[in-house]
Amino acid sequence: MHILINKKNLIFNNYKAKCALGKRGIGYKRKEGDLITPKGKYKIKYILYRKDRVKKVQSKIKKIIIRKNMGWCNDPLSKKYNKLVKLPTNCSCEKLYKRENIYDIILVLNYNMNPIIKNKGSAIFIHVASKNYKKTEGCIALKKIHLLKVIKKLKINTLVKIENQK
Repeated sequence: MHILINKKNLIFNNYKAKCALGKRGIGYKRKEGDLITPKGKYKIKYILYRKDRVKKVQSKIKKIIIRKNMGWCNDPLSKKYNKLVKLPTNCSCEKLYKRENIYDIILVLNYNMNPIIKNKGSAIFIHVASKNYKKTEGCIALKKIHLLKVIKKLKINTLVKIENQK
């Protein structure tokens, strides 16, 4: 079974959860920072999580603990663009160890990774939603409890299909 994401929900098997998307909705991502959640099918590369906030992440997918010195490069001019980086770094990047809980669990999607095209967009994640499901910069966000339920059932070959249907 694959994960389906549409305008309002994430659907996986018979499980349905409300989700937040990019400020400009689902569409064809044109460039870094365009606030669009990219339409298409993606693999989940691995799961990043905060060990101090999430006790047990049960999944068949590779897991990496988020450390204070971790970031995600969003600098199109860098050789590290759209990759996990060690901080401090001289490229522009998103810090993954945050005070807010949105990055307590991150499913890293393989958007723009093979090959990486400069300025096509980076850091497309499924992560924890803010309390009021505030729109994202292009990621998919859902409540932590829903994300944990989905993670338990993921398989190595589970695909994430993002489409514009209702």
